[in-house]
Amino acid sequence: MDDKLKNKRLFLLDMDGTIYLGNDLFDGTLDFLEYVKKIGGRYIFLTNNSSKSVDKYIEKLASLGIDADENNFFTSTNATIMYFEKHSYKKIYALGTQSFKDQLKIAGLNITDRLEDDIDCLCMGFDTELTFQKLEDACILLGRDIDYIATNPDWVCPTSYGYVPDCGSVSEMLYNATKRRPYFIGKPRPDIALLAMSKAGYSADETAIIGDRLYTDIACGVNAGISTIFVLSGEGTMDDVINGETKPEYIYHNIQELYNELSEVQK
Repeated sequence: MDDKLKNKRLFLLDMDGTIYLGNDLFDGTLDFLEYVKKIGGRYIFLTNNSSKSVDKYIEKLASLGIDADENNFFTSTNATIMYFEKHSYKKIYALGTQSFKDQLKIAGLNITDRLEDDIDCLCMGFDTELTFQKLEDACILLGRDIDYIATNPDWVCPTSYGYVPDCGSVSEMLYNATKRRPYFIGKPRPDIALLAMSKAGYSADETAIIGDRLYTDIACGVNAGISTIFVLSGEGTMDDVINGETKPEYIYHNIQELYNELSEVQK
């Protein structure tokens, strides 16, 4: 292992497909997180999944034996809220889970989930409560030529039984109907990583991002100018690396293999 990786102190971690799958924690996850604490570092879970609030993620990780609080998270919903704070919309149609809508409301945004005349932006998240009515509403609104924002471009979300369509897939379905695509927030845009680094107080040289998707996790790291660690425990494959334009700096089969190498250096 080179000095560059062993000197990292801030690790930006994807969750689904990287540290767990469904309700199954990957071997090596707890050891890796303990390693980060031992070296005096920090870990922040950086997720494009906008269907859950941070509180729900804290509960989920606690059930898996992971100690974390709100300071250990930065989500695409957080990044989307920060985007909206820089723009002035009269009313936003929020297409997403109830948790997603609640987070936008708590942030002080004027949102609705009903068709109204003064809506000037459609914001879509990963919606595990998706209905045909929501899709129909979206098509009607996009026909009005309003602004169109989506939390993340992920095609699928990994589960214990395979994959389900994520926000990117639903946006592509809406494109087929309306010929409009959204402006995506979250990974692969660099903002979400840069904001997390600023929040934690670490430089680019001290930071690495770990994830299982080239087109979101690894591309985000490349765009943010930080080291990238690709794990093959989720969606991405070696064929994706070989055939794709985005190249990770480091590749491991899983977080256990990464931990094993890092821990050997510490001995």
